[in-house]
Formats: sequence, C-alpha cells, structure tokens
Amino acid sequence: MNRIYWDSMLFIYLLEGNPIFGARVKALFESVVRRNDRLCTSVFTLGEVLTGPRRQNDAAAIKAIKAFFASDEVEVLALTADAADRYSVIRASMRVSQADAIHLATASANGVELFVTNDRDLQRVTVPGIRFMMDLDGRVY
Repeated sequence: MNRIYWDSMLFIYLLEGNPIFGARVKALFESVVRRNDRLCTSVFTLGEVLTGPRRQNDAAAIKAIKAFFASDEVEVLALTADAADRYSVIRASMRVSQADAIHLATASANGVELFVTNDRDLQRVTVPGIRFMMDLDGRVY
C-alpha cells in the first residue's frame, strides 16, 4: 500500500465535478481505491474545500464534504510540530505559497510516496520526505 497525497484542488475537482479535470481526477481516485493505496491530505485541505460551499451557503455540499473527509476514503493528516518545522524550511528555501508549503510540509512529515498536484510550479520541487511528484496526466517528477 502506498500513501498518496492530493493537494486541495484535486478534491475540489472531484467533489464539484469539474468539467475539465473532474473525470481525470475521478479516474485517479478509482485507481487509488482499486490498488488499495491510501489517499491522504492535510486537515488544511478540508478548510480549503469547504470555502466555496460556505460562500454559497450550500448546506448540503458542506455536509457531503464533511462526510467524505470523515470517511475511510481519505486519511486527513494533522499539521504537527514536525510539519510546522518543515513548513519553515520550505518557506525559507523555496518560492511557494503559504498554502502550498503547508501541503508539502504535511506530506513530507508523513512520508508520503506520491504527491499529486495540478500546480505546475509544485510538480518540479524536491522536498525531503516526498518520494515522487505527479501531475494529472500521470507524469512523475
């Protein structure tokens, strides 16, 4: 079993049925399930994914998102002191946003094998503790 980290946008594409990326992300999700890998993300992702439905006051979507993240479908990783330390190293040494640094630090602190993102700027960064980076087309960096 591999631990596969998704950044927030992949969950947004999946849960909102994004017309451009939704089908591709759904196929990735099904592959994770079929291979019996472990999908994980930061607790920070939950906040990011809930933001759109909260702005729209969409109670049904909020409830569905919370249920999805509370299910066995995804492991929600805490932002620990180790992750916070790694965050500071990433922010000090790389040109990435605060949100991206939280994702990278959380993944790194939890030793994920694969970090999947649609963010081209992140696909080529090297972070100790993350073995591989992958884009939505399956290219591994």
